[in-house]
Amino acid sequence: MKSPRIRSRPRIGDVIEIETPRGFAYSQYTHRHTSPPRYGALLRIFPGLFVDRPTSHAALVTQPHRFLVFFPLGAACNRRIVQIVANETVPYEYQEFPVFRDRVRLSDGRTGPWCLWDGQREVRVKYLSPEQQRLPLLLGVWNDTILIKRLASEWLPSEEDAA
Repeated sequence: MKSPRIRSRPRIGDVIEIETPRGFAYSQYTHRHTSPPRYGALLRIFPGLFVDRPTSHAALVTQPHRFLVFFPLGAACNRRIVQIVANETVPYEYQEFPVFRDRVRLSDGRTGPWCLWDGQREVRVKYLSPEQQRLPLLLGVWNDTILIKRLASEWLPSEEDAA
């Protein structure tokens, strides 16, 4: 079993190991969002938890992700909350910054129309097309506590998370 690399400055393509109470979870750092507001590092979270570290991460990064989330990766690496274990080419289909869907939240707590966001611009739509319904939900920026808790419970985003 190979131990993870200790590197605190993440690079695009890095495979990130996240230790949870139920095993190791893995993600890949695919984009850095720098337009105001700055969301930082975007992670593709892979399915499953592992008791043992995989010997190769190349196959891991080719599989579909469970969800996408922004995360303060540099700080988490510096504090050794997560570890960089490999660097793999981001698969072609994930190299372009994704378009996210999100619900507009009204002041009274209800939800309004949908919002589509490409990292720079937002477009509001009343209804989502079948293709837009498959876009990832914008989950915001998570800290390590919520990320680890949701990974350990094998949480998946649902429509309620956008409401």
